[in-house]
Amino acid sequence: MTGLFSIPEGMAYATVGGFSAPMGLWSGAVPTVISSLFSRTALMVTTLTSAIALSAHSILVSAGLDPGDLGAVAALSAMVGLWMLLLGLLKLGSAMSFVSTAVMTGFTAGIAVQIVAGVVKDATGYSPESQNTVAKLIEGFVHIRSWDWPTVAVAVATVGLWAALHRIPALKKIATLAALLTVTIVVTILGTKVELVSDIAAIPRSLPPFTLPDFAAMPSLVSGGLAIALIALAQAAGISSAVPNPDGSRANVSQDFKAQGIANVAGSFFGALPTGGSLSRTGVATSAGAQTRWVGIFAGLSLILLVVTLGPLAGAIPMAVIGGLLLVIGGELIAGRIADVMLVLRTSWLSSAAMALTFAATTQLPLQQAIFLGTGLSIVLFTIQAAKQGRLIQFIPTPEGSFEIADAPTTLPSGRTTVLHYLGSGFFAEVNRLEEDWPRIHHTHDAAIVLSLRGSAGIPSTTFIKSFTRLLDRWHDKGIEVVVCGVSDKLMERFETGGVSKRLSDSLMGASPVLLESLANAYELAEERRVARAEANVIAHDLNQEKDKR
Repeated sequence: MTGLFSIPEGMAYATVGGFSAPMGLWSGAVPTVISSLFSRTALMVTTLTSAIALSAHSILVSAGLDPGDLGAVAALSAMVGLWMLLLGLLKLGSAMSFVSTAVMTGFTAGIAVQIVAGVVKDATGYSPESQNTVAKLIEGFVHIRSWDWPTVAVAVATVGLWAALHRIPALKKIATLAALLTVTIVVTILGTKVELVSDIAAIPRSLPPFTLPDFAAMPSLVSGGLAIALIALAQAAGISSAVPNPDGSRANVSQDFKAQGIANVAGSFFGALPTGGSLSRTGVATSAGAQTRWVGIFAGLSLILLVVTLGPLAGAIPMAVIGGLLLVIGGELIAGRIADVMLVLRTSWLSSAAMALTFAATTQLPLQQAIFLGTGLSIVLFTIQAAKQGRLIQFIPTPEGSFEIADAPTTLPSGRTTVLHYLGSGFFAEVNRLEEDWPRIHHTHDAAIVLSLRGSAGIPSTTFIKSFTRLLDRWHDKGIEVVVCGVSDKLMERFETGGVSKRLSDSLMGASPVLLESLANAYELAEERRVARAEANVIAHDLNQEKDKR
């Protein structure tokens, strides 16, 4: 089923990306088999996706290369694979978490609009002159009188039949394939004069062609290859979290990166465009009851078998049918993101702005620039949100021996021990924001501080260490006793290398496995030292008065 479904979808994606239809078929052959052999997400099917196809065309054009040059395409696939391998070997699977939902939502919505704009010619028979995505759509509608109505009728019939079949539960899984075959047969019988796949490119009845990458072109594809790798890996990371392994084994995103890297490098020698995890193809596999990684292996092998035995027959498929199916795909992408769009809009204005900006960039800029811009926006959003997380709270001891939570005091109270708890990661932007939140000590005397770091500042930044050192100096200069508790082993190491341990001497307590134990011990120690210091100050004061009398 998955291999059969790859015929119309692979051809459609290659066509919308501006490549010859057969390349969409080869992209679902060797790369799909290789990735399934090595991937840790067992059911993930790796092949060409709409976002990758559009990005690949944009990157090749930006690099001054011909998208019709098989050597240049092979070079891009190899470069994408090398980037994926490098990210996997560096175990940077967690890096995909920096591409936020807001950015991916804007990017996916922009891709959907790109898909729809890219099939104006196939679905209407009118070829827009504009190169801008939105302008293509506007121009297409403005020139409605120039539409080729037989082409429009075939596209509409394809969309209508798909919609009808999609409503029938038993036929939902094969609605795309059934619509393609049915409309193609009807058009062939009626002899309707519309453009066919064979008018664009012949589909040979052969194995994937051996292609040698144009190694001289690879330096110009370094940044573009990284952009496609990020797009593909972000999609694959979403699949690994959404499609658990049937045997209960854990997925490993970094291993998936390596599997897709090997698949792209291998595919570059066999006529394949860059590939990545395909949600639609994976969905077809899981819906059909797939339980092991053999689903991807059989999908690739069955696709090769179908092309070898029935390849030339695919040339009879009208381009208007593929255009109609791409309208369906674009519509499904938009519909599938509506919930995410609403969620982002309800979350925050910053996330909404990032989504809108990414959408605009995707429709107006080359896609590699859009994904880099989106990734940068994600990091900025993370920085802003992380900086807002850190805060100080106060633990107030009760007669029962527990602690109540309250806001940190503006001024440190005199004559008692104050327990402060730092909630945060030690991130530099957070530390700078909290500089003014620490209690003032200008008029404080006879005081002590217990600072709890349990669960906070696991591996703090250099900014945190420097800021904390300045705090310790101010507190010590004011005669304030300081005890720090709940310090993890990693944080203890950082305090050692940062020189904090020397300043605190024996006032540094590690985290205890017993809840609040280290906090209670630290409070008792700080209070003892505060009382002892207060008594020593009283004695010193009395001695000074006696000396003055003499």
